[in-house]
Amino acid sequence: MGRFVGVDLARALAVFGMYVVHIGPPLSATSGVAGWIRYISDGHSSVLFATLAGFSLMLLAGRREPKTGLAGRQAKARIAIRAVVLLALGTVMAMEYGGVIILGFYGVYFLLALPLVRLRARTLAIIAAAFALVTPQLAFVLTSALTESVQQSINTYDPLRHLSEVGVLDLLLTGFYPALTWMSFVIAGMALGRLDLSSSTMQKRLAALGATLTAAAYGMSLLLAGPGALRSLAEDGPSSGSGALPTGSGSMPPDAGSLPDMSASLLLKAGPHSGTTFDIIGSVGIAILVIVGATVAMDCLPRLRRLAKPVIAVGTMSLTAYVGHFLAQSALSTPAGTGTQQSWLPLIMYVLGAILFAAVWSRFFRRGPLEYLLNAATKPTKHIR
Repeated sequence: MGRFVGVDLARALAVFGMYVVHIGPPLSATSGVAGWIRYISDGHSSVLFATLAGFSLMLLAGRREPKTGLAGRQAKARIAIRAVVLLALGTVMAMEYGGVIILGFYGVYFLLALPLVRLRARTLAIIAAAFALVTPQLAFVLTSALTESVQQSINTYDPLRHLSEVGVLDLLLTGFYPALTWMSFVIAGMALGRLDLSSSTMQKRLAALGATLTAAAYGMSLLLAGPGALRSLAEDGPSSGSGALPTGSGSMPPDAGSLPDMSASLLLKAGPHSGTTFDIIGSVGIAILVIVGATVAMDCLPRLRRLAKPVIAVGTMSLTAYVGHFLAQSALSTPAGTGTQQSWLPLIMYVLGAILFAAVWSRFFRRGPLEYLLNAATKPTKHIR
C-alpha cells in the first residue's frame, strides 16, 4: 500500500481545504498568499474530495484489473452499502448543518458509478470528458426550465426533503454538488484509480495532462468571459446567479431555495462552484496535479514522507476528520468562514487538532472511528454467493 501514501496525503489536503472554506476567513478578507489559499480551497477542495472518492471506488472494485465473478459481486455490494450509509449520514447531518454537507451527494455518486466499475481507464476518461462537455449545458437547460412551482411539487413528494433541506432534486440537479455535473470528477478519479501512479512515466504524463487541462480551461474562460471569469459565484450572491450550475455553492447557500435568474453567459465562467465545462475541466486538472504531486513527493522525498506521517494519518480517516470538524464547530461554537470571521487562528487550531487526533489514533487502530463503522456495515457482503 506504500504507493497510495501520496493519495492519503492528497485526501488530507482536501479535508484541510474544506476546513479553510468552512472555518477560515472569507475571500474578501484575505489577500496575498492567504487569499490564494482561500481561493484554491473554495470549490477545488471539494472537487479533489470527489475525485479521490472515485479513486477509492477502484480500490474496492479492483485497481488495475476489475474484480469479476463472486469477488466482483461482493465489491459492488460493498460499494452499494457504503453509498446507502453515506446517504443516510449525509441526510442526518444536513438536518443540522444544511445543504453544504457533501456526504449525501457521495452516496448518490457511488450508486451512479456502480455500472462503470469494470471499465478501463481510457473508457472512463472518455466518459468523464463527455460528461464535462455535455452535462453543464444540460444542467443549465433543466434548471432554467425548472419553475418554483414544479420544484415545490417535486419536493412535496420527496421523503428526503421532509427530513432536511437536501432532497432528491438537490442531489441530482440543484444542490451544492449535483450528481449531474459532479459525476465528471468521480469518473475522472475512477480513471486515475486504474492507472499505475507509481510509474514515473505515468506521473509525467499525468502532470502534463493536469497542467494542460488547468491552463486551457481557465485561459479559455478568461478569454471568453473576461476578468471576472474566475471569480467564485458565491461572491456575487444568489440574486446574480450564485451557484447557477448548481443553484447553491459550497460556501454560500441559495436564498430560501429559490432559483436565481440565469444568463447563458454564466456558462463561460470558470469560478469555483460555477459548474461550467471550464470549471469542471480546470478543477479536474488541479485535482490531477495535487494527486500526482503528492504521490511524487512521497516517493522521492523519504524524509518529507516521515515528517508528513501525522498529516497522512488524517487522509486515512478523512470521513472522521470531515464529520468531526462539523461536530467540533457546534460544540465549540466556532464561527463559520463568513464576514464575521476574520481570524485564521480557529482554522489553524482545527487543522492541528485533526493532525494530533489522527496521529494518536493511528498508533493504536488501523482505521478511523467512522471508517471502522463503515467497514463493519459492509461485512455482511462476505455471505454473498
